[in-house]
Amino acid sequence: MTSAHPADAALIPPILNTDPLPGYDYDRLDYGMTIGIERTPGGRLWACWVGGGDNEKAFFVLATSDDRGDTWSRPRLVIDPHDAALPLPRRAIVGNLWTDPRGRLWLFFDQAMTYFDGRAGLWAALCENPDAPEPVWSAPRRLWHGCSLNKPIVLGNGEWLLPVSLWDRGRNQPPFKEAFRELDPFRGANVFVSGDEGATWKRRGHVLFPNPSFDEHHFIERRDGSLWMTARTGTGIWESVSMDQGRTWSEPKPSSIVHIASRHFLRRLRSGRLLLVKHGTAVDQLPPEYNGTRPRSHLTAFLSDDDGHTWRGGLLLDERRAISYPDGFEAPDGTIHLSYDWERDEEGEILLAQFSEADVIAGKPVTPGSRLRHRISKPLAIPTP
Repeated sequence: MTSAHPADAALIPPILNTDPLPGYDYDRLDYGMTIGIERTPGGRLWACWVGGGDNEKAFFVLATSDDRGDTWSRPRLVIDPHDAALPLPRRAIVGNLWTDPRGRLWLFFDQAMTYFDGRAGLWAALCENPDAPEPVWSAPRRLWHGCSLNKPIVLGNGEWLLPVSLWDRGRNQPPFKEAFRELDPFRGANVFVSGDEGATWKRRGHVLFPNPSFDEHHFIERRDGSLWMTARTGTGIWESVSMDQGRTWSEPKPSSIVHIASRHFLRRLRSGRLLLVKHGTAVDQLPPEYNGTRPRSHLTAFLSDDDGHTWRGGLLLDERRAISYPDGFEAPDGTIHLSYDWERDEEGEILLAQFSEADVIAGKPVTPGSRLRHRISKPLAIPTP
């Protein structure tokens, strides 16, 4: 294949490796950065994380649990787009897992040359039998440019809203520093919508946040019908509001949620409350002793009864440094499952917290079955210091 552009190799559909052992077993892995976690209709848990590194070596690894997360499989799906025949590395580094209202499991992931080629590309693969002994995945489909780190939401009118970020030009790596300038008007936190259960996706709106830092944005549909977007920036969480289902957005402003430049998690629960997971033991405070350079710490969960205007509770999930990237879901019994990573390079552990709203309000586990810091995976090829 002769490419018209050095980045066009990223447009080739990647292979979903459903037989990744032994080449991608834990004794071959040496890094761990969480992507996401999800539950399927039959109760199976799927976890996804990045191997290789937070760089041009990145690839996706997925494992499952059929016993509520007590034990986890060896890697059973890998997306590794690297190809030694290519002149530049081709990687997958951003994505998420989501079970849609029909019970289908979506795997969103991106693909780019080098760390970022100025365009990248958001892909989706769909599994209609995620609880089967041998799940079958659709061929990957490229939805647009950019990437999506957080789950879609379903609006009251039935539309699906997907957050898609097209990174700023400062992320471009050689030889792509000047590539794809025609996409500059679309860089930032984009809103994609599907009115046909994911068969097609269309770009609806966009917010350009000051000092962007990967966006990693969330949507919440508030009770008054407005949409609330929160995003990661270099100065913490900023926010914007839409009154027309994502077509236009208010001028961005700093959020009252005080946070470091890292991923947060925000989701509406079945009770109607909002769940927030962030770094710091108070919504309006940074982690203790944080000075802008210390590792991420004190991952804590909070609840809101009034669409994010005020917060209560505070369940400290993990106080250690170098913990990050929470993602989760609520099971039918009300148990909240949250994955995150710890010491990506030195330990590479992907961890699971399982807790209830009562635990968050109490500020400690009070619900039978709740547990914190339970291991999902650990790479075993990390060199011993």
